[in-house]
Amino acid sequence: MSLLRRVRWSLGLFLLAVLLWAALWPLRQPSRERIVDFPRGAAILENRGSGGQVPSTIHLTLGVRDVLLLRNRDLSAHVFGQVLVQPGREFRLPFEQAGEFGFACDAALGDAVRVTVSAYPDPGWDRVAWRLRALGDAVRELPLVRPED
Repeated sequence: MSLLRRVRWSLGLFLLAVLLWAALWPLRQPSRERIVDFPRGAAILENRGSGGQVPSTIHLTLGVRDVLLLRNRDLSAHVFGQVLVQPGREFRLPFEQAGEFGFACDAALGDAVRVTVSAYPDPGWDRVAWRLRALGDAVRELPLVRPED
């Protein structure tokens, strides 16, 4: 067997093992909370019409990450749905059923946030798709860091 053929077989077996792991291994997260921060100065930006300090869509998954933690680091209170989050305070909003929920939010673009809660993914392709979406979300939410001067 040639070296190229061995490399192809090894790579194929490795990819198959990764796919089986992604499809069958249980989902785990370090915390069941998804943190949403109201950063310092969000009220000032909101008054200028910039908004957009809070994401307009938030994805949660039952059994993995199903608690929305609202953390207000601003100097003024913010509204999220029927909750008034005072400065320096936190509020935990747990979800117990799958669905789409709309909340009014003064620090979000368009003054509304849509929370999408998905059911716990079954083993197989659902779990592989969930892991790929989670990877995409993690890359998208990486903080932007300026290079040192």
